[in-house]
Amino acid sequence: MIKRTFAVFFLAIFGSVLLYNCEPDADSLGEQLFLDGAAQGKETSYDLIAYNINNNDSIRSDASKLGSATLGAFKEGKFGMQRASYYTQLRLPAYNPDFGANATVDSVVLVIKPTYASDSITTTTDENYIYPDGNVAAKKIVNTYPANKYGKAKINGAIPQFTVKVNEVTDFLNGATDIAYSNTNYGYGQELGSKIFNGNVSSVAITKDSDNSSLFTSATGFRIPLSSSFFKTKIIDMKGKPELNDVSNFIRYFKGLRISVAEDDGYLFQFSPSDMELVMYYKYDKTDNGTVTRPQATYTFSVGTGNAHIGHYEYDRAGSTFQTYVAGNTTSGDLKLFAQGMGGPSIGVKIPDATISQLKQLYQNNKAAIISAKIRIYTDSDQWNNKYAKPASFSLIQKDVVDSKPTANYTADLLTLGTSPNFALFRSYDLDKNPAYYDFTVTQSVKNLVETGADNTNKYFIIDLGNFLQTSTGTLAGYQYTSRPYARDRAVFVGSDPNNANKIQLKVTYGTK
Repeated sequence: MIKRTFAVFFLAIFGSVLLYNCEPDADSLGEQLFLDGAAQGKETSYDLIAYNINNNDSIRSDASKLGSATLGAFKEGKFGMQRASYYTQLRLPAYNPDFGANATVDSVVLVIKPTYASDSITTTTDENYIYPDGNVAAKKIVNTYPANKYGKAKINGAIPQFTVKVNEVTDFLNGATDIAYSNTNYGYGQELGSKIFNGNVSSVAITKDSDNSSLFTSATGFRIPLSSSFFKTKIIDMKGKPELNDVSNFIRYFKGLRISVAEDDGYLFQFSPSDMELVMYYKYDKTDNGTVTRPQATYTFSVGTGNAHIGHYEYDRAGSTFQTYVAGNTTSGDLKLFAQGMGGPSIGVKIPDATISQLKQLYQNNKAAIISAKIRIYTDSDQWNNKYAKPASFSLIQKDVVDSKPTANYTADLLTLGTSPNFALFRSYDLDKNPAYYDFTVTQSVKNLVETGADNTNKYFIIDLGNFLQTSTGTLAGYQYTSRPYARDRAVFVGSDPNNANKIQLKVTYGTK
């Protein structure tokens, strides 16, 4: 299964981020023209037809696409409200389990492990802690870190908090390899537990005073207590029943968990689906030489790899600027361009036939060879003037129609030069300023149109937030595998606006001998 081999890395060949204002060197496709003064480079700008692509707030978000799970909610005036929840199946570690005689559940804890800033730590120590199981004198050390967030640091002067809820799922979630979409609604019922998330995660270590031995440790995360009585009835009391005897029966009996937030504004935070933990602490009767004791045991459910995982995303665009501009004018382009991950809009870019004709004439009549070609796009200094982090990862694909069938693939540049150490699919500039801008490399793509006569009729590019993924062996996983299903970023860019100096343009550098 492809998803198991993914390494979610931002590849050096795909992009570079520069926080200062400078111009990139001509790419290696045309650099030989500069050797020994053989050619003089001249940069010319050409208009592009750039337009919004409305993805209807839907994207594949099943286990094969979901490198990170997202929770939270975020509301702002350009894109509206976005809220993310998460569905997961669970499995037993072994079937037909035996919990021992007279088993009772002490507690059940669901642990999610949001990404966090490891270099920002607060430590608290309780030297007089009493460990509740046996009233043992102990020391408790808690290390706390801020979770990584995208959204608002404060609302009305206060740090946003979320009520994280866990519910039992009532609809079958299918298998781990089945396709699922982010706007599909799945039924859910009883609330099994909830806890306030204050934006921090913590690790806990409890040691016994008498000999400093460990009584309890937990990895850095967020622990949500769940209903003990529910798991007693749902799991312990079903010992020996068909529902617990095999995986097929179990995932139809206990269909899964839904994790969500009650609020509709704040921020989005993320965790790895494979790192979740669901642990049941229970006691049972143990007889040894006629003496009955009740030791505590743990039972760890499987909620990671092998289960159906689905990201569920809600949007409310009412009153947002998004509704005004996301029109999709493929003839002359849209004035403003909106890009958002997780099912939000994409950007389509078409090189006009007239531009290709001009470049062909230069090539044929003046022997003007293309040294570099790039799509330059600016964030909109008015529409996107805020403190949110500018996007730093993108994907760029080429769309076409071949034999009457729509096609999609990596760009010719990535396919041709992707392994070159000097190649970058895009470069980012001034991410700490307003506006920022980005250059997307399309040199080979343009050269193919100009110098080989490739048909431009149905060709266009799609720019999306989220980077391409690679397999564990370091190869590209496929153009359709990106981090877009869980990319939290969004931004407004300048489109095909004739009255804006920062309008999207094709920058072509060519040289003549």
